[in-house]
Parts: sequence; C-alpha cells; structure tokens
Amino acid sequence: MNKTLSLLVGLAMFGASFSTAAIAGKPTKTIDATFNGEGISILRTERGLASWYGPGFHGNRCANGEIYNQYGLSAAHRTLPFGTRVRVTNLNNNRSVVVRINDRGPFIRGRIIDLSKGAAQEIGMIASGIAPVKVEILAR
Repeated sequence: MNKTLSLLVGLAMFGASFSTAAIAGKPTKTIDATFNGEGISILRTERGLASWYGPGFHGNRCANGEIYNQYGLSAAHRTLPFGTRVRVTNLNNNRSVVVRINDRGPFIRGRIIDLSKGAAQEIGMIASGIAPVKVEILAR
C-alpha cells in the first residue's frame, strides 16, 4: 500500500511541476517519440488554419535554398527561422506531426502554416485542403 501511495504522490508532484511552469509563462516540457523520448520545450503556441502544397512545387528551390520534396516533413511559415521544428496538430482529429521550417508562406490571408504533402498526409488533411491546427514551436 505504501508503494502505491508513494507512486501517486510522486505522479501528483511530477504533474504539478509542469503545470506551474506553464502558468508562470515558462516553456513547458513534453515527451515526443519523434525526438527519441527526450524532453522538448515548447517555446510558443499558435492556432489557426493550415494548408498544404506539393505537386506544382516539387523539385523547386525553397526559400532556404534546398530542393522542395513534397513527400518530406517540412513546412512554410512567414516568420519562423529556417530549421525551426514545430509540432502541428490537426484540431479536427488530434493527429500531429513534427516538421522543419524550410520555406516562406502561406501567402493566403488567414492561414498560419503551409505543410508539405507528406506532413498533410500524416495529420489527415489532404482531402480537406485546410484544417484548424495548433502549431507548437519546439526548442532543442
């Protein structure tokens, strides 16, 4: 019985440490299998509409100079530095993907991020074309 009580107290304290950090405005910690279970800090969160792009741009140069691969896990954002990793969660189905910013856009008012076709497939938004998303900017 003491082991169970100790476990419950430990879990309560563990959870409280994360929630107080979020309340204090500090980056929150999360665990993400994409990063081999390391603790990842979330620097900021944005919410809005995502769209995806691919076929007409595949093989062209991105704004950062690399060749665009529509099947990769990348995205375009207006202001985030190239190389920034973000987790994008489709709020319609709670599926998420971690992508790397390598391009600029979207250039349509009201959208906050343009995903590669591969990333859009991961979160189930190919058919709809756009989806409400949460974008978490990750620190390493």
